[in-house]
Amino acid sequence: MNFTLRALALSAAVAILVACGGKQPTAGSPPPPALAGSVVRAQPSPREQVWDGVVEAVHQVTITAQTNARVVELPYDVNDVVAKGAVLVRFSDVEQKSARNAAQAQIASAQATYKDAQASYVRIAAVYAKGFVSTAQMDQQRAARDAARAALEAARAQLGAVGQQLDYTVLRAPFAGIITRRFVHVGEAVQAGPPSPQPLIQLQALNDLRVNVQVPQSAVDAIRTFHTADVLPAGEHGRRITATAVEVFPYADPDSHTFNVRLPLPAGAQGLYPGMTVKVAFATGEAKRLLVPASTLVQRGELVAVYVIGEHGVTLRQVRTGSREGDQVEVLAGLDDGERVATDPQAAMAYLDKQHAAGGTAHD
Repeated sequence: MNFTLRALALSAAVAILVACGGKQPTAGSPPPPALAGSVVRAQPSPREQVWDGVVEAVHQVTITAQTNARVVELPYDVNDVVAKGAVLVRFSDVEQKSARNAAQAQIASAQATYKDAQASYVRIAAVYAKGFVSTAQMDQQRAARDAARAALEAARAQLGAVGQQLDYTVLRAPFAGIITRRFVHVGEAVQAGPPSPQPLIQLQALNDLRVNVQVPQSAVDAIRTFHTADVLPAGEHGRRITATAVEVFPYADPDSHTFNVRLPLPAGAQGLYPGMTVKVAFATGEAKRLLVPASTLVQRGELVAVYVIGEHGVTLRQVRTGSREGDQVEVLAGLDDGERVATDPQAAMAYLDKQHAAGGTAHD
């Protein structure tokens, strides 16, 4: 009974292929030498497991307020691309400039005081060398000079702090990238804290990307061993982007018991943007696979087939395909190692048509 069912199923499959255009050759009529073919060989290939990952920017930053001021200029908006060093936010700077002027005046006063104390110290030191003043007077003059010098250094430090606050009124892009969020508007007053600095602009660089993947702990040892992964962009069948490294975090998430794996991508990876989801294929073992050129496949409705060149003719045979790697497609079933497939399906079909017109019957 099982044999009968298998025979009926095989007959139905052959009938479908013939109805879809597949013709079988005449017995004992070998294919012409001009019919090009390629021998299928099982090739060593890594065994893979695939998980979902999320693309993120390596360089991303949220710029925050470092001084209390009011926003007077926002040259760029969300989705604008900015160069490194471009002005992102400009604040009012009246208070900061006033503080700078006061600090500069304080330095001038401290410099005058120190100059007078230094001159007095030199005079007293000359007299002290001749024994006309006491040691106590000399020590007192030295202390006055040192105090004046310390006051001058404090004034200079204060000017540096005030100058830093003035620099904070103009915020520039630390790297080239795209603005993804803007938290403030022109005219809004911002605070540097407490409790925390106010966010202003969010910036991401698009030229340096990586992918984060959560993988189960059962697969971590294999991933560490083979240390290879390819990113498969959604909607781009067959395209693979090989990660430049595989970085497995040395600890697992206590809730999900998964490990985070970070995959830096090569510079200029096309078609990937922060926030996208992608498939990531990790090498977890070794296997052998049958790969055929994609150009040898023939689509007949829902069926996929290849023209197999045998010793006595050509047969259109249904196959089950797997993943695609560049211009090669994996064949999961329907072909054996060492068989020969036609590299020009049109020429193989023309050969079968000629055989059919001559009244041939099915044979491999």
